[in-house]
Amino acid sequence: MKVSALPFLFLVTVTSVFGQISVEKINETFLYSIPPFKQCHASTLVELSDNSFLAAAFGGTREGNKDVAIWLSRYENNSWQEPTRVATGASADGIVYPNWNPVLYKTTPTELVLFYKTGPSPRAWWGMYKVSLDNGHTWGPPQRLPEGILGPIKNKPVTLANGTLLSPSSTETRTTEGLSWKVHIEKSIDGGKHWVKIPIDPETPYDVIQPSILVHSQDSLQILCRSRNDAIMQSFSYDGGNTWSAISKTSLPNPNSGTDALTLTNGTHLLVYNPLINGKDDRSKLNIAYSEDGNTWEDVYVLEDQTKGEYSYPAIIQDEDDNIHITYTYQRKNIKHLTFAIK
Repeated sequence: MKVSALPFLFLVTVTSVFGQISVEKINETFLYSIPPFKQCHASTLVELSDNSFLAAAFGGTREGNKDVAIWLSRYENNSWQEPTRVATGASADGIVYPNWNPVLYKTTPTELVLFYKTGPSPRAWWGMYKVSLDNGHTWGPPQRLPEGILGPIKNKPVTLANGTLLSPSSTETRTTEGLSWKVHIEKSIDGGKHWVKIPIDPETPYDVIQPSILVHSQDSLQILCRSRNDAIMQSFSYDGGNTWSAISKTSLPNPNSGTDALTLTNGTHLLVYNPLINGKDDRSKLNIAYSEDGNTWEDVYVLEDQTKGEYSYPAIIQDEDDNIHITYTYQRKNIKHLTFAIK
């Protein structure tokens, strides 16, 4: 059944001009007209070959509860349809676990993969995935990723020009000193059939998770990461993701909140992030930043500028018409979707 999003749809044209770039908002809407859960979080978005879109998020009574499932929504004919539950945490031993952080990604032109995590907590979850060969209308059975491979933790993979698939991932581990956060890359050269784990600065003093990947060239890559150190962190690779530099601070603040970044078809970059530090209203503000080189960033659009509340965990993609699509958590009650033209 199709549910109209018209009560939540705003057809607007708002343009912000900064330097050599203009950001024109085309429309905004919400994924759910009547959410079938109390809370939702961690959205992901993908464009399909039939010019529609799919989005997913986890939803349930509360993050970490065993009723938290992965919900899938389809956008076509200018509206989001009613969401369907596509993955639960039911296991072979009869235990039901919560689900976390879905990531939709087309590993080939015909193969769409839904990555997600299942388990009692981010310290003890494992990587899962499902495959669709018909643009997400039907899905194969849930499958577990190999031991030690978690899949993309929050943000989308990238496919390099030579076909190498790089999945940005991370771990949260309880140690005698406390909680340790580390980032790594999971690499596949056969479309996701086999994976190799590549550590990134494992001795770093910083706590970093949830990287996103910028592609400067076939060999030159950059990750941007969430941290517990009041700044977005970065690392660079100059050999196609096989080795990485020491993790360092960027000039951008981070209130221990997820970000997402994207290299556009013209080689420039966009980042969606909360421009705050811990204790400074945390996730009440959300911006788009622009960079030509991945080093110098300029805020070019304010998505949210509130005194309180949560607007967080963005996902960003570019469609075949070069428009930009962003989804993000809206007060844990809904997922907001915005479309922009970048000029």
